[in-house]
Amino acid sequence: MITIRDAREEDAKVLLEIYSYYVEHTAISFELTTPSLSEFKRRLTEIQKNYPYLVIEKDGDVKGYAYAHLFVGRDAYSYSAETTIYLDHDSKRCGLGKLLYEALEDRLKQMGIINLYACIGVPSEEDGYLTNNSRDFHSHMGYRTVGTFNNCGRKFNKWYSMIWMEKLIGDHAAI
Repeated sequence: MITIRDAREEDAKVLLEIYSYYVEHTAISFELTTPSLSEFKRRLTEIQKNYPYLVIEKDGDVKGYAYAHLFVGRDAYSYSAETTIYLDHDSKRCGLGKLLYEALEDRLKQMGIINLYACIGVPSEEDGYLTNNSRDFHSHMGYRTVGTFNNCGRKFNKWYSMIWMEKLIGDHAAI
């Protein structure tokens, strides 16, 4: 059974375990050290003040999370949000990400958000730390690449680029 729900503070430990894999073993996150549990809880709480932070469970076990947050700190961007998703590294390619992102988009639409942005690390050549899976997932979800920052992040003694992807989920003319 699949359940999508709002994240709770007591989820922070398992969410951090999911995230720490990406920090420690991949260049998907450009964070170099895993945040402390207290810092992770602070981030979760801060994001939930204004945006959805969702968890997906399969048979009662948390398998991933997705959230949105402020795109840029100016009022003119109030119809935009940046999206983030992390799945347990053993739970990829089974449809959970799609379900989770669709639920996140629904919540954002209800809030009046119409522009979604995702910041994604991309390799010049796929390696053991970074593939194009995240870019491909977002493309499959309807995002398109709108910008590239070449060799902007260094992790595991390698340079990685970053792309911005965008998805429009609302009608600009209606605002």
